[in-house]
Amino acid sequence: MELFFLFLLVVLMAFALGSGFPVAFALPGSAILTIGIAAGSGYLFAGDPAAYFAHGGAGQWLSAGVTNFRGIYWEAERDTLIAIPLFVFMGIMLQRSKIAEDLLVTMARLFGPVPGGLGISVVFVGALLAATTGIVGATVVAMGLISLPAMLRNNYSVPLATGTIAASGTLGQIIPPSIVLIILADQLASAVDQAGSLRQTLYKSSTGEISMPSDFSVVSTSAGEMFLGAFLPGLVLVGLYMLFILGFALLNPKAAPAVHEEGTFTRKFAVKVVITLVPPLALIFLVLGSIIAGIATVNQAGAIGAVGAMIMAGYRLREGEKGAYSPAIIAVLSLLGIAMVISFIGAVNIKLITNSQDVLGLVLALIAVSMLLMAIFWSGWRTLKLEDTLRGVMVETAKTTSLVFIILLGAAMLTSAFRAFGGEELVKEFLQGLPGGFWAQFLIVMLVIFILGFFLDFIEIAVVVVPIVAPILLADPSANVTAVWLGVMIGLNIQTSFLTPPFGFALFYLRGVAPAVVKTIDMYKGVIAFICLQLFALGIVGFYPQLVNYLPNRSTLLSETAPPPKNPRLQYCMETLIHQDFQQNGSSILAAIQSAEGIDMSYLPEDLQKDMAEGFEKAREALPLMQSIKDAETEVAAVSGDFRPVHREVRALERDARRIDAHIKELQVIVDRSGPNGIYTEAQGERAQASIDELQKEHAALLAEIPESWEETYDAFSTIQKAETKARQTYRRTVDQAYEPVLELKAILADADKVAAMKPEIEALKTQIPQLEPKAAVDAIAAMRSKVGEAEGTSDIRKGLTEARKIMRSREPNAEEALAEIDKSLAALDADLAWRQKAAAEILPKLEAYDAAVINNIGLRAQSRLPNDMALEVAACLSDHRDISLSF
Repeated sequence: MELFFLFLLVVLMAFALGSGFPVAFALPGSAILTIGIAAGSGYLFAGDPAAYFAHGGAGQWLSAGVTNFRGIYWEAERDTLIAIPLFVFMGIMLQRSKIAEDLLVTMARLFGPVPGGLGISVVFVGALLAATTGIVGATVVAMGLISLPAMLRNNYSVPLATGTIAASGTLGQIIPPSIVLIILADQLASAVDQAGSLRQTLYKSSTGEISMPSDFSVVSTSAGEMFLGAFLPGLVLVGLYMLFILGFALLNPKAAPAVHEEGTFTRKFAVKVVITLVPPLALIFLVLGSIIAGIATVNQAGAIGAVGAMIMAGYRLREGEKGAYSPAIIAVLSLLGIAMVISFIGAVNIKLITNSQDVLGLVLALIAVSMLLMAIFWSGWRTLKLEDTLRGVMVETAKTTSLVFIILLGAAMLTSAFRAFGGEELVKEFLQGLPGGFWAQFLIVMLVIFILGFFLDFIEIAVVVVPIVAPILLADPSANVTAVWLGVMIGLNIQTSFLTPPFGFALFYLRGVAPAVVKTIDMYKGVIAFICLQLFALGIVGFYPQLVNYLPNRSTLLSETAPPPKNPRLQYCMETLIHQDFQQNGSSILAAIQSAEGIDMSYLPEDLQKDMAEGFEKAREALPLMQSIKDAETEVAAVSGDFRPVHREVRALERDARRIDAHIKELQVIVDRSGPNGIYTEAQGERAQASIDELQKEHAALLAEIPESWEETYDAFSTIQKAETKARQTYRRTVDQAYEPVLELKAILADADKVAAMKPEIEALKTQIPQLEPKAAVDAIAAMRSKVGEAEGTSDIRKGLTEARKIMRSREPNAEEALAEIDKSLAALDADLAWRQKAAAEILPKLEAYDAAVINNIGLRAQSRLPNDMALEVAACLSDHRDISLSF
């Protein structure tokens, strides 16, 4: 019966969407109706409202709906959706202020003399509008009204002209900032959690181990990472469009002729190009650059974009009038002023003012911020008063945002209903049962999304399909894809939904503004080539995941909050780079170790001498241990070729057996609850028991297919694999032990002057103790003790102060005994300085030379962050997908 209600859910949704019922109500409405019918049928025919639910019942579904509601609107962790109204506001403001129109006209004149120049200009402007507005409908309509007549007037092929305009208008779906990417990031954030649980369960059932290594966890994503990941694929798509148009124009000049306009390239036109092009490019730089540089979050970047769009609209609405650019000029000057204050004075904090320079910085910052606020309010006032632009933009933003959020909530309800009837399990069984592993599953999902694009909008696909299929794809360890790569691939695929006939929304928008001479069939012909280009771009990104993963990884590893080099996810790539370093510079590293071993450290404390000697010994071991890792890797690679097919076959059989086990448990519940006092009839219990008997036979048959030699084969491979794991763990432990003494001794010697400066302070404390009350003396000694503790390696000096504090805090304080203990601290300080100052002069320079040789290999894990050059190499290494299925 669950299958029947699942089918009913899909039919109701398809009927509601096909009949033109609003999407925002079709999704939750079909879920509510199906859930209600299933619960009522269960109550009438089985005496239990939950009888026809695969998981729980109507009550649990309602709870899930409330949880989704809270997740979307109330949880601070999902505040990414706040960026949606900000970017919508930005796009509509630029559209209403006719900045997009200026771009089209100006670029068309600039590219006109090039073969296919008008088409190239449309693509160029489409890319710029995508990076500033992201509103597909508005972009297609604007370019259709302005560019299409010009292209037709200059004898452009009708299919080429319409296809170029429709395809360029859809670039806003993949080039950031994009609403699609924000929604996908939000959906994938939840999918990653589910995928992580699935992978953890798979690891436990496959290996028997409770905890999965953290470097095997599913890599999550955010809206900022989605923006970064989609940036290069978006540029690839733009490049393909331009190359196609240029090639088409060269092969068929009559279909896309060059347009030569007299008086185009003049000084006045050059000024016009700069004024038209620079502000949108500057806004793109501020919005995307702030995200890439890690300066701003996606929400903050959205606010920057909204304010920037309003300032641009402020001068465009008064173009040609006196003082039109005044607010914009004030805003630019104030931003330059803030940048100069930060560059020359540093961060300004009113609570941390200590000198006149800080006061000057605060005053200048206040002036600059005041000017910026004045420019923003001035521009806002203009947009409010001129053509009632601000009000119209706010109303459209509210409508669009409300639509998106209502669809999100409705889709969450629909997804919960789909899961309640076991739909997710059916999809999972279908996908995992396909031959070919992950890539077969992925291709089927992408094909389904592509076909759905013929009928559904991008939001419905993103919020209905992604939550169901993404956890399954992300959990698969054979491809081990990142969420950002999967999101960008789905985003590129969804983009085709705007072009695919018969329901491509870009085609509807263009049809509404195209002249009668343009036939619908010509529009369909025109978009076919661009759909093929999109699919080609999809293939490029699929084969080269570095195009997506590199920028997010680069941004993460170069940011102020970069993960430390001990982060488990970084180890594999770090060790690959370190192995290369050992191969190239091994002799010089060994020479540096030998030279450091020859340093005279005889006058250091014995514990430091011992630690340093052991550290140098461990450093020598690091090079052969790294080679043992590579030898183990080679051995694993040699045996994995024969092991992989057997492993894949057995794991598939075990997966099917686990699925049968789960079904048996569900049926056993019916058996246990059947009978005179149960909620199920005896007949239902008998049918369930019969099904259990059949499933147990099927289960036994599956397990019987596992080769008899499997245990022996698995143990042999596991032994080799564990040898590699042990080699990596031994290496990491060894280099940590090798470098820790270096860090400790450097810190101790660097504090020599600090320790020397403490002597007069302790002597002054000694003269004060007899004159102070016991409580005051305790506080003074404690303060001195804490100050001494700020220097490294001062535990011996602190002992006397600790004892002195105890004496003064006892029931019978004795100043003389306390002074005697302080004398011990002074004696320890003198003894400390005797070797510390000498070592700082003699040992520290040689130790720093040794450190320079090993800091980026043996000492890399002990650093607070990766050096920039290594961070870039690690980012490139992490950008590829690594198969980890043999560990499961």
